[in-house]
Amino acid sequence: MSGKRPAPDLPEPLAPLVDAHTHLDACGATDAESTRVIVDRAASVGVGTIVTVADDLTAAQWAVRAANWDSRVYAAVALHPTRANALDDDAKAELERLAADPRVVAVGETGLDYYWPGKLEGCADIETQVEGFRWHIDLAKRLRKPLMIHNREADHDLLAVLLDEGAPEKVIFHCFSSDTNMALSCVAEGYLLSFSGTVSFKNAHELREAAKVVPDEAILVETDAPYLTPHPFRGAPNESYCLPYTVRALAEVREQDPLELAKITTANARRVYGI
Repeated sequence: MSGKRPAPDLPEPLAPLVDAHTHLDACGATDAESTRVIVDRAASVGVGTIVTVADDLTAAQWAVRAANWDSRVYAAVALHPTRANALDDDAKAELERLAADPRVVAVGETGLDYYWPGKLEGCADIETQVEGFRWHIDLAKRLRKPLMIHNREADHDLLAVLLDEGAPEKVIFHCFSSDTNMALSCVAEGYLLSFSGTVSFKNAHELREAAKVVPDEAILVETDAPYLTPHPFRGAPNESYCLPYTVRALAEVREQDPLELAKITTANARRVYGI
């Protein structure tokens, strides 16, 4: 994501839609008013509900506040796998407190990221990530809330940890980015797959093929804003209002009517998040 390109124009409205994963704070929201502005903009094109997601403790605290400022916003809280080395006893206690809030609809984003170790200074090593992932799985099960997964280049090990620990009843692979084999493996376990703007990228051949095999009841849509802005706006800042662009691109890949896909993904989001 780059700020050099102007923000995309408002898309033609498509409703109803739920943005299953975004980062309102990273999009510039700081308080109730700036949050309302972003949410209003999304609502104007049919995106009536937003799940704002944390990747560190400060973001988790903010996400819960935002979800209590605006009835259209819900939160997910966790430490991102690359930050699993910050999961000390105090952080665990605070995350448990935050995750129990009624406005928190998932534990996430957690999981495994094999791309950043060795590239990103201070990134948690793989062993620490696995330990953190196991703790978040347990938290989701104890609270009976969905587990929201971040997976980057860790397909095999991630599924192995879920199998070993015993997955929660509801598991969401946010920003699904793997191939058809991984998609089928997840679907077989009853997991939901959430697709972002990357599914609109013409060079994302394996991902676009994977999107075709996901059954209607297992699919969600998200922006992951401010990142992964859909084609033809790559490099521009993303926001929840851009979700209709992704849904139309996904519908084209799956040979579905965009309005029907919007209804399907919204019903799935409401079911999995309990909203």
